[in-house]
Amino acid sequence: MARVFRLFALLALAFSVAMATDHSPLQDFCVTDTNSQVLVNGFTCKNPSSVQANDFYFSGLHMMANTSNALGFGVKPVSVTQLPGLNTLGISMARIDYAPWGINPPHTHPRASEILTVLEGSLEVGFVTSNPENRHISKVLNKGDVFVFPVNLVHYQRNVGHTNAVAIVALSSQNPGVNTIANVVFGSKPDISTNILVKAFQTSDDVISNIRSKF
Repeated sequence: MARVFRLFALLALAFSVAMATDHSPLQDFCVTDTNSQVLVNGFTCKNPSSVQANDFYFSGLHMMANTSNALGFGVKPVSVTQLPGLNTLGISMARIDYAPWGINPPHTHPRASEILTVLEGSLEVGFVTSNPENRHISKVLNKGDVFVFPVNLVHYQRNVGHTNAVAIVALSSQNPGVNTIANVVFGSKPDISTNILVKAFQTSDDVISNIRSKF
């Protein structure tokens, strides 16, 4: 009987290892088929014979993103939506522009870690570790400096100079997603109950209503 149990244990281990592997692509590429109606975790593949160079090409990162907004920042993403050849490759990138003292507000990427390089200007960057420590790790970066934000942790950037700043970020997902904390909490549709937010933030109905009106 003991031998039978050991055999089952070995089989279970082998099965779990097999199920945990093969996150890498199983073919040279899988360019997004934008006409497919099939729903999968990602996108279906275009017929390789119809793939062209433009499926792997994107132009425009030399152009500044629009920073004319209340936060003073703008993003030009290059994810699978903009670049179909990224499908299944597990990477993406973006250009971020910051007006003087502009911020990329606290947010998370639920599916990716992020590495940021400053091209111009100076940025204060930081992230917060998970409960219960909630440790705030921050640093001021200058041109050529690099900083990493671990997956799904709340993080931010702020231009600390009097001129425009520019950064390039790379992310470990073709579709990293973004949850901007203020938008998620105060701009949800339908609203999160005011009573819940009042208790969560230990404040009043008036304060919650005032903040919510901005989202």
